[in-house]
Amino acid sequence: MTSNDTRTTEGNDMPVYTLPDLPYDYSALEPHISGKIMELHHDKHHAAYVTGANTALDKLAEARESGDLAAVNLHEKNLAFNLGGHTNHTVFWHNLSPEGGGQPEGELAEAVKDAFGSFSTFQAQFTAVATGIQGSGWAVLGWDSIGQRLAIFQLFDQQANVPVGITPLFMLDMWEHAFYLDYLNVKADYVKAVWNIA
Repeated sequence: MTSNDTRTTEGNDMPVYTLPDLPYDYSALEPHISGKIMELHHDKHHAAYVTGANTALDKLAEARESGDLAAVNLHEKNLAFNLGGHTNHTVFWHNLSPEGGGQPEGELAEAVKDAFGSFSTFQAQFTAVATGIQGSGWAVLGWDSIGQRLAIFQLFDQQANVPVGITPLFMLDMWEHAFYLDYLNVKADYVKAVWNIA
């Protein structure tokens, strides 16, 4: 969550969320994702989620301190959305690498085989889930701690539809800001390109 900084709110030191550095240069994922998209995506979109999460925390603290909880549901909703955006993007950046592509190895490879039969079947199912998202959201491969298996699901917006007990392992941003400048409305080309850097 990268929240080592603190600030003072009404006399209380409170941790704040901060924008993490990318683990590579903006242009490192080219030609699959352009440096322009990476810069906008990280410096504008992700940064806005960080700001939004911190603002929501401030509003909640103010509401608690004043005793006026009339708008607390709005602030909680804003926190969930923005913190979801911050967390999702933080995972997403680390799912991509200039040295990516290929198939997993070791325990993850075995888990993929157990859950989907083969890597190519997993890849096809994940691609179908990603390109089938209506509106904005994420395609997610997660570990189901209850079923003790991998599962693929769609995450709506930034925080809706997450099954309880799932730990996200691989997340693909399917919001238009993640691909539109490079791929226009052709989601399938974007997803195909991501397999080269994931």
